[in-house]
Amino acid sequence: MTHLEPAPAVIAAHERLRRSLPFDDTRDLELADRGFLGTVDPLLITDESGDVVWDGASYDFLAGDAPTSVNPSLWRQSTLVAKHGLYEVVEGIYQVRGFDLSNISFVESDTGVIVIDPLISPETAAAALALYRRHRGDRRVVAVIITHSHIDHFGGILGVTTQEAVDAGECAVIAPEGFLEHSVAENVYAGVAMGRRAGYMYGAALARGVYGQVGAGLGQTTSTGSPGILPPTLEISTTGETHIIDGVEIDFQMAPGTEAPAEMHFSFPGFRALCMAENATHTQHNLLTLRGALVRDPHVWSQYLTEAIERYAETTDVVFASHHWPTWGREEIVDYLSTQRDLYAYLHDQTLRMLNAGLTGAEIAETIQLPPSLENAWNARGYYGSVSHNVKAVYQRYMGWFDGNPAHLWPHPPAEEATRYVAAMGGLDRVVELARTAYDEGDFRWAATLLSHVVFAEPGHEAGRALYADTLTQLGYGAENGTWRNFFLSGATELRDGTFGTPTRTDAPLIVAQLTPEQLLDAFAVKVDGPKAWDLDLVTDVTFTDLGRSFRVTLRNGVLIYVEKEPAADAALHLSLTKARMIALAAGDATSPGMRLDGDAGVLESLFSVLDPGDPDFDIVLP
Repeated sequence: MTHLEPAPAVIAAHERLRRSLPFDDTRDLELADRGFLGTVDPLLITDESGDVVWDGASYDFLAGDAPTSVNPSLWRQSTLVAKHGLYEVVEGIYQVRGFDLSNISFVESDTGVIVIDPLISPETAAAALALYRRHRGDRRVVAVIITHSHIDHFGGILGVTTQEAVDAGECAVIAPEGFLEHSVAENVYAGVAMGRRAGYMYGAALARGVYGQVGAGLGQTTSTGSPGILPPTLEISTTGETHIIDGVEIDFQMAPGTEAPAEMHFSFPGFRALCMAENATHTQHNLLTLRGALVRDPHVWSQYLTEAIERYAETTDVVFASHHWPTWGREEIVDYLSTQRDLYAYLHDQTLRMLNAGLTGAEIAETIQLPPSLENAWNARGYYGSVSHNVKAVYQRYMGWFDGNPAHLWPHPPAEEATRYVAAMGGLDRVVELARTAYDEGDFRWAATLLSHVVFAEPGHEAGRALYADTLTQLGYGAENGTWRNFFLSGATELRDGTFGTPTRTDAPLIVAQLTPEQLLDAFAVKVDGPKAWDLDLVTDVTFTDLGRSFRVTLRNGVLIYVEKEPAADAALHLSLTKARMIALAAGDATSPGMRLDGDAGVLESLFSVLDPGDPDFDIVLP
């Protein structure tokens, strides 16, 4: 296959970056290899049907010097993150890295092992546990600690334990307060859109290789197994809370509202080891992930890192996290955590300073400069988050989407705006000509802006689409940020080959099963097509027979509202069913048995007639 080669401007930018960053600093290369005990070779993990859910071998090309089609800084990060196997953190604590987007850690206890963050998929978690046992013996899992409420830290739990073991008290599940609620809700309300954009963010449809996907900065990519979830048997709610789990003392620090809404750090005093969850990694993290999420708070994030330094530095010899490799030595730990802390605090404080001087988010992103000590710290480089989109996230957190310019208060939507821009510039062919000039001059940002107007005004314009795809490819080749590269190259792929839809889904049945009745009713509410429902006035009582709870559900003015109360005779319909049957109903199954309808069954039919499930194949790079 013939690939587009990097333009001279991209190659020149790579050379400038090589000269500006301390590539002669090889400490991370040594730390990433420290404690290596063995791996699976080739690393290919399949499910029961034989389908591949993780292909670590597909990244074997990551060796040697960076090719001109990959930013050299991103290449360095990807070669580090692609390393896989079992590693000793300290005697008694081990990590399997490179078996999924995240790490899984094992802490040996009196009679077994405590598992920390069991990856995304049970298949990858089981393979990691098997590798650990091959080297450390067949220890039973006595507890699973989940650091926070993102799927790459809990989805594989059924690969290391079972519901039966938890119910029997043989295995504890420990998580921060609010974990279950946030875990199951995150991918429900905006789940369709987040899932579609996550395909771009992780480059799920891209070929792996020097012209394609090379990683995502935080990890290489996401596994594609069958995630699940188990409710915690112990929720941690207070900093300073300590528990002894099978002879292992654990001291917890709460860190809510940081990288995740429910997150915690914890220390193992007996091992002089500190787990920082995902709040201190070897990259600048996201304040607003490109797939979409609520904006995170860098101010409290930095404060919790300060608290961790003050609370644990004197009693810690190693810091490890749920991504990347550990840091050993007290002085090195304090420097590492302080750099991460200062990074988020600087982005927060300087964005506020400049927005108070009248700059917009986009202007701040182009103006802000990190101090040299942060700019040259490898763990602060923007491989996953970036200064550019993090600054805009801080602006959005405080000021919202509107930058204050009246001309931006009520612009035309993209397609209509594009039509007018194209007409003003002399027509489609003229705009493509201008974009070609920008492309040849290496101004790919401007070329992309022009060509986006072309394809939004006329999606079928072949010359515009082709040049736009090439432009996005060049932007991908130049990106230091792994998720930016994936976004650019995914956009180019869809321009050339059509939409690839949503390659991986996070609405797994075992996770959806944990939705509360309120969350299930919310799932209905966000699917109501408002204009279609304007004239409906529906009253339904819903009883969850297995939970003994009932709700009055009304649909008026295109809004579905629910209130918990006992059924009454004035409801047009009384619907009785289990929560599991309600989940099936929410998925569109209105005909299977298991529901009792008393009253007007047409109410349910009317409700379903106005539900819009969303479109997992919606266009992103086209209108």
